[in-house]
Amino acid sequence: MTNSAIHISLQQATPIPLAVDLKCHSGELLALVGPSGSGKTTILRAIAGLYQPKNSHIICQNETWQYSKHRQFIPTHQRHVGLVFQNYALFPHMTVLGNIQQAISDTSKSEQQSIALDLLKKVHLEGLENRYPKTLSGGQQQRVAVARALARKPKVLLLDEPFSAVDQVTRRKLYRELLILRKELAMPMILVTHDLEESTLLADRIAILHKGEILQTGTPDFVSAHPKTAMVARLMDQQNLFTAKIIEHNKESNKTYLQWHDRVLEAQYQPQFTMGQRICWMINSANVLLHRRGRPSNGDKENPLHGEIIEYMETSGLANLLVQIDSALDINISINVPLHVAKRNNLGLNENIGISLLSEGIHLMPHQALRRDI
Repeated sequence: MTNSAIHISLQQATPIPLAVDLKCHSGELLALVGPSGSGKTTILRAIAGLYQPKNSHIICQNETWQYSKHRQFIPTHQRHVGLVFQNYALFPHMTVLGNIQQAISDTSKSEQQSIALDLLKKVHLEGLENRYPKTLSGGQQQRVAVARALARKPKVLLLDEPFSAVDQVTRRKLYRELLILRKELAMPMILVTHDLEESTLLADRIAILHKGEILQTGTPDFVSAHPKTAMVARLMDQQNLFTAKIIEHNKESNKTYLQWHDRVLEAQYQPQFTMGQRICWMINSANVLLHRRGRPSNGDKENPLHGEIIEYMETSGLANLLVQIDSALDINISINVPLHVAKRNNLGLNENIGISLLSEGIHLMPHQALRRDI
C-alpha cells in the first residue's frame, strides 16, 4: 500500500456501474463531485460497509476492510468510520449529549460523558448538551452529527452532502468551522457534494464522477482549467466549450493555431494533437479580457472578438456577461468582470463590446460532438 490513509477500488458492471480507484491521505479532504445518480453516495456506502460491490478492495489505515477476491469483509460496526448523513439522522428522543454518547455505548458512562462534552466544545455547542434535536437549528444539528461521528475516533470521516439542508448564511458559517476543525483531524475526509463552489472552497482534491466512473481527479483549480475531456468540462460547468481544427504548430513562437469557423485562434503550444485533427477547446471566463472602451492596448490584439451583450447579470461584486459573437451560428462567450469595471465601461444589455481570448487560457481536449460543432 502507498502512504495514502485510505485506498478504495470498486469495479462492477451491474446493478450499479462502478469504475472507481481513489486514494485519500490523512488530513486531506477529497470531494466526490457529480450529478445525481453518478454513484457518489454508493461509494460512501461501500466504504462504510453498507454496500458490497462485486469487485472491491478497501484498505484504511493499513487495515483491509474489504477484499472481494479473498472474500474478506469487515462489517460496518467493526469499521472505525465517522459518517455524517444529509439529514443528520439524529435520534429525536435523545438529548444532544445522549446522541453523542450513543455512538460510544461500549465505554463506561463517565467516559462517555467526558468524551461527549469535549466534542461539544470542539464543535462550539457547549451548554446545549440537554437540548433535543427538534429545538436546534439546522446548523446546530449538523454540528451534533459531526461530534457524534468523531466520538468513535474514526479512521475516516465521510460527509454525505452535509450542508444541503441549511440556508446559505448558515452554510458559509459551517464551511468556516469545518475548515478550522479539519486542521485538528489527522484522518482522511471524503465529502459528497453536487455543489462545485462548495468543493472548490473545502476540498484539497476533487474526483469527477459520471455514471459510476471516476473521470478525473486533481485540485479543483487544475481540473477546472485543465479538464481531460469535454465531458469533464461540462461537469465542471464550463460555459465556453467549443470545437475547432488544428491547422498549425509553431514551436518557435510556442503557439498552436486553430481554425474555429471562419476565424483563426492562437493557443499555447500543445503538440500532442496532430495537424488537421478536430478537437474540443475551452477557456475559463477569467481568461477572457474586456477591451477598455476608447483605450486600446496590445492585449486587445490577442484573439480579438467583437459581439453584443445578450445577457447581463450582477452578482457578488461581478457582472456576468454573455456576449454573442455570431448570431447566425449562435456562438456565445461567457465573461465575468468586476462590477466597478462594468459600471466604468457602461456595460449593459445590447451593448457592443470587444473581448480577447488569452492564448495561454485556451485548453485543448480530444474531440467530442457538441451541440454546436464545426
